[in-house]
Amino acid sequence: MSERRVVITGIGCVSPLGNDLQSTWDGMKAGRSGISRITLLDPEPYECKIAGEVKDFAPDPYFRVPKDSRRSDRYVQFAVAAAKMAMADSGLDVSATDSRRVGVMVGSGIGGLGTLEREHEVCLTKGPKRVSPFTIPMMISNIASGIISMEHGLHGPNMVIVTACATSNHNIGEAWRMIKFGDADAFLAGGAESTILPMGLAGFANMKALSTRNDEPEKASRPFDKHRDGFVMGEGAGVVMIEELEHAKARGAKIYAELVGYGVSADAYHLSAPSPDGSGPAYAIGMALKHAKLNPEDVQYLNAHATSTGLGDIAETKAIKLAFGEYAQKGLMVSSTKSMTGHMLGAAGGIELIASVMAIVDGVVPPTINIEEQDPDCDLDVVPNVAREAKVDVALSNSFGFGGHNASLLVKRF
Repeated sequence: MSERRVVITGIGCVSPLGNDLQSTWDGMKAGRSGISRITLLDPEPYECKIAGEVKDFAPDPYFRVPKDSRRSDRYVQFAVAAAKMAMADSGLDVSATDSRRVGVMVGSGIGGLGTLEREHEVCLTKGPKRVSPFTIPMMISNIASGIISMEHGLHGPNMVIVTACATSNHNIGEAWRMIKFGDADAFLAGGAESTILPMGLAGFANMKALSTRNDEPEKASRPFDKHRDGFVMGEGAGVVMIEELEHAKARGAKIYAELVGYGVSADAYHLSAPSPDGSGPAYAIGMALKHAKLNPEDVQYLNAHATSTGLGDIAETKAIKLAFGEYAQKGLMVSSTKSMTGHMLGAAGGIELIASVMAIVDGVVPPTINIEEQDPDCDLDVVPNVAREAKVDVALSNSFGFGGHNASLLVKRF
């Protein structure tokens, strides 16, 4: 791996806590839940009636041609919005740089499920000739990346990695790798998702993966709590501008943090359940530390994947103990911001890396809310219920996906 260093110079996000960085981060610091009763559809027939919806979102201003937003799936609208915010925040002037050296990797775990559902219904009820000619380009998982490149005139590497709920981390990590390798100088990277839809709700619910704490939406997402009963679906997008250090310095960019490590592995165990011994994620964490030339004790904060499922939170606790040894319970702060946003699936890693970066910038570790009785099998310092002021120099963010995909990102104070 080359000595080219990679820094984060721009941040953009859309989440159940707010439609920009400031409102999302303020919500996390305040320990505010973004979970409520579903309004995007009638939830009555569904076992799970709650989700982390993005509220009051108007996509048109984020597109150069407003009507293009109506030719885009909701997940793409979120991605384009977050990418535009990250680009503006970075201050990168594409006309003043080589656009072939700026890439895009903004993925989605599921893609345009809303478009697929809607046009499939049209096909069945009105006939095949009534199906929109935009159906295929609107629903495919790579199209957000393609549209972002068109919106900003970016001619560099453009692709996506789809690894379910590890999607954002893999896209950011592989973009980091390409910059390190010298194939690009900057990337817009992250993920977006919008699946609060009949098929999304029914599919996850019938796996018994979703919480049914419908009477207390704000308390339903409770990672590491003994009484958790499944995850709560969220939606939105998290995108960062990552940039080669000298390229960023040459244009006087502000730098949030340095991206210093990336680890990947597979559980090779089960379709949807994590390997119970935690060895896969532990290996990914170890790889990220090795890339960064850091020891476990150098990490102050870990943003956990912890989704609020029975098996997952325990498996990740074991992974953290394997990777960090005794330090896992003697100094490492671990929290799950999914307790506030819900599980944003392919967008989760983007939002959670942003939370990790902001913990370094602000000196505040976001809490795990809804801890009423901590599970004894999740015996870590989970920063229960209230944010904590603490100096964070190094933070790690975990994301794991159905299929056994594991990815860890490591950021450091610059």
